[in-house]
Amino acid sequence: MAVRALRGAIQVDENSRDAILEGTTELIKAVMHRNTITPDDLISVIFTATPDLDAEFPAYAARLLGFTDVPLLCTTEIGVPGAMPRVLRLLAHIETETPRSGLHHVYLHGAAALRRDLPQ
Repeated sequence: MAVRALRGAIQVDENSRDAILEGTTELIKAVMHRNTITPDDLISVIFTATPDLDAEFPAYAARLLGFTDVPLLCTTEIGVPGAMPRVLRLLAHIETETPRSGLHHVYLHGAAALRRDLPQ
């Protein structure tokens, strides 16, 4: 069993509690589904939010999905001038037999423009 990392991002419409929770939930579910993983496969998840998103902790959405024994961390992205606004990102560390080339990183809605090199 190898330790691998999965990336994902989603752009939300506004800085509201509901938008952050709904966007984070959508992102988590998409990453889990596209990679056929369960919470038992997770080692830890780091969430980042652009500086304009501060109405809720993205990790709270993971707790609501039942990630009660997975270490979670939230932090703020670097505020680079001209960067895409209202973006939530995750970096999930997992245990898997899947080779790195078989993992599917997930970029949703406007955040898909961040990684045009990846199939959506």
